Amino acid sequence: MNPKNSISQIKRLLGRKFSDHELQSDLASFPFRVTEGPDGFPLVHVRFLGEERTFTPTQLLAMVLSNLKGIAEGNLKAAVVDCCIGIPVYFSDLQRRAVLDAATIAGLRPLRLFHETTATALAYGIYKTDLPEHDQLNVAFVDVGHGSMQVSIVGYRKGQLKMLSHAYDRSLGGRDFDEALFKHFAAKFKEEYKIDVYQNARACLRLRVACEKLKKVLSANPEAPLNIECLMDEKDVRGFIKREESEQISAPVLERVKGPLEKALAEAGLTTESVHFVEVVGSGSRVPAIIKIITEFFGKEPRRTMNASECVARGCALQCAILSPTFKVREFQVNDGFPFSIALSWKSDSQNSAPQHTVVFPKGNAIPSVKALTFYRSSTFEVDVLYIDTGDSQIPQKISTYTIGPFQPSKGEKAKLKVKVRLNIHGIVTIDSAMMLEEDVEVLVSSVNEALKDATKMDTDDAPSDPSSGTDVNMLEPKSADTTKGATTAENGAQDLEEKSVPMETDAKVEPSKKKVKKTDVPVHELVYGALPAAELEKAVEKEYEMALQDRVMEETKEKKNAVEAYVYDMRNKLYDKYNDFVTPEEKEGLIARLQEVEDWLYEDGEDETKGVYIAKLEELKKIGDPIEARYKEWTERGSAVDQLVYCINSFREAALSNDQKFEHIDISEKQKVINECSEAENWLRERKQQQDALPKFANPVLLVSDVKKKAETLDRFVVKDTSSHINLSMIV
Repeated sequence: MNPKNSISQIKRLLGRKFSDHELQSDLASFPFRVTEGPDGFPLVHVRFLGEERTFTPTQLLAMVLSNLKGIAEGNLKAAVVDCCIGIPVYFSDLQRRAVLDAATIAGLRPLRLFHETTATALAYGIYKTDLPEHDQLNVAFVDVGHGSMQVSIVGYRKGQLKMLSHAYDRSLGGRDFDEALFKHFAAKFKEEYKIDVYQNARACLRLRVACEKLKKVLSANPEAPLNIECLMDEKDVRGFIKREESEQISAPVLERVKGPLEKALAEAGLTTESVHFVEVVGSGSRVPAIIKIITEFFGKEPRRTMNASECVARGCALQCAILSPTFKVREFQVNDGFPFSIALSWKSDSQNSAPQHTVVFPKGNAIPSVKALTFYRSSTFEVDVLYIDTGDSQIPQKISTYTIGPFQPSKGEKAKLKVKVRLNIHGIVTIDSAMMLEEDVEVLVSSVNEALKDATKMDTDDAPSDPSSGTDVNMLEPKSADTTKGATTAENGAQDLEEKSVPMETDAKVEPSKKKVKKTDVPVHELVYGALPAAELEKAVEKEYEMALQDRVMEETKEKKNAVEAYVYDMRNKLYDKYNDFVTPEEKEGLIARLQEVEDWLYEDGEDETKGVYIAKLEELKKIGDPIEARYKEWTERGSAVDQLVYCINSFREAALSNDQKFEHIDISEKQKVINECSEAENWLRERKQQQDALPKFANPVLLVSDVKKKAETLDRFVVKDTSSHINLSMIV
C-alpha cells in the first residue's frame, strides 16, 4: 500500500559506498528513493510525520533492532539489553562497526556479532548427544537466503565445533530467482497487455510479490499460473510457466551455485567423501534446481533437519545464553575462524622508502585473538590495517590507520615499541595499545639482595608474555638485531641492524646479567575509514530516542482515537438492543444523534487530532452513556444481590429460633437481638423493593446493588459481634 515508504533489505545498504556497483544494481529494484550523502554513503528518503526525512542505513537498522527489542520486552515483561546479532560471514570491518553502532542507537549491548554460518552450526550441534569423542564429524551447511548464499564446513567433536571453512556469493539468493521471473513476465506483459510495470512502483512491487509466490508454487509443482487483478491501468493480467522454463530463465543464477561449494571444500582440505552430512537452510534452499546441484556435487542427498528460517536466530540465542552470566547452558565450545586475512602496513624511518607489510591474522585465524609486534622508531609513525587477498572486489582494502606517538626515547636513539593488535569477538581489528620499552643500567644478579632480585624479575625482557592475553593470544616476541632476515620480517621490521637488543650473555659466565626495563604507554590515535564519528553516534542515539517518544505518543493517540470509535459503535448497537428499555425515547434519540456527530467528526476534522482531544470526546460521550449503562448493570445484578440478602436473613433467623443443641449455649437475649436485626433488614428490603418495582427501567434505581450488599455485610457483622462471647452463630450457619 505504501511502497515508497516501506524500507527493506537494509543489510544490502549497510556500510557500503553509494558508488558500489553492486549497490547500484540493487537500487534498481528498490521502490524507495536512495541518494548519495555528503560522505559518499547512501541516504534513504522517507516521509515521516508529514515531511520528507533522510536516514542512514545504520539508523534504519537501529529502528529494526529497537522494534525487536520492544517485542522481546513485551513478551518477557522484562528489560532486554544483552543480545547476539547474526551477520553474514562476508561483512567487512566497516559493516560490522555499523551493526554495533545500530545496536548502540537501539539501546542494546551486543555480546557478540555472530557469523550466520556459525550460528547455524551451533544450533545444529549443541543438541547432539552422539558426537564422536576422538574422530571428527564433518558437516556442510548450505544457506541460500533471500539475497546471498553462504557455505560452511564444520568439524564436530563431543562438546565443541570448529569452523573449517567459509565461502559465499553475496549476490546469489532467492531474490535472484524472483528477479528472473519478474523480468520474464514484465517483458511478456509489455508485449501482450501494452503495460510497462517499470513505470509504476506499486505495479513493480505487486509483480515481484506475485513472482515470489510463483517460485514457491513451482518448488512443489511442475507448473503454475500467475494472475494479478488491476496490475496497472486497470488491466488484469494472466501468465503461466512450467518449472523447466523457470529453470532455463534462471540458468545464469544456477550456474553460480557450485562456486561457493567448491571453494568451501577446497579451503577445508576435504573431499566430498569425507563430508558426512549436508544440511540445507534458508528460504532459497527450497528451489528444486539448487537441491539437485548440491546433491550432484556432494554425492549425497542434503538433509533438512533444521528449521530453514529460524536456525540462525536460534543459534544466536544459544550463543547469547552461553556468553551471558544469567543462564546455565550445556558446555559447548565454539571455535570460529575469521574469513579474511588481515595485514599491517607501515613505512620505515628512512625517506622515500616503500611501505612494508606483514600478515598479522591469516585467513581462518581464531576469533578472538591478540598479537604483539615490535617496532624500532625514533618519532611518531603510522600503521595501516588492511585486508589482503580477499578475492572479493566489494571489500575495500584499507580498514583504518593508527598514529602511534608522540614519544621521546630517553637516550636519543630509536625507541623499542611493543604494539598490541586485537581481533575482537565481533571480528573487528584494532590496535589496542603501544608501549615503549627502555633498558636501564645493567645490574648483576649476584650483587643485589634477594628482595630486589624478585622485584626486578617481574619486569625484565625475558619475563613471560602478558598473562592477561589468555591462551588464545599469539604474541610475537622481539629477538636480537642479529637474527636472520626471515625472522626480522616476521617480527615486523626491526630494520636498523645497529639497534641492539638485550645481550644474551655477559663477561660473567657464571651468573647471567639482567636488565631492568622501563615501560611507558604511548598514545594511539585511530582513524577508521567510513566509520560513524562518536559525536554523530551520540546525535543518532538522541534522534532515535526522540522518534521513539513520538512513536509512543502516536501509539497512545491512536489508541484513544480507536477507543472513541469503539465506544460510538458499541453504544449505538446496545441502545437498539439491551439498553433499549433503560433509556427514554428522547434520551435515546439525542444520544444516537450525538454518536453520529462524533463518528462524522472522527473521519473528517477529527482524523488527526491530539491525544487530549480524543480523551475529552470520550469523556463527553460517557457522561451521557454511563447512567444508562449503570441502570442496565443494576437491573442485571440486583436479583442475585437481593437473593443473597434474603438467604442471610432467613438463615440467621432460623438459627436463632432453632432448638438445636448446638445453639443451646447462646443466651435467649442474644438470639432475640439477632431476630430483631433480621426483621429490620427484611422490612428495609421489602420497602425498597416495592419502591423499585413501581419505577420504570429507564428511571434511576432506588434499590442499589451496593446498598443491598452493604446491608448483608452489616447483618453479618452484627451477628458475629453479638455472639462473639459464644460459638459464632454466623460460622455455624
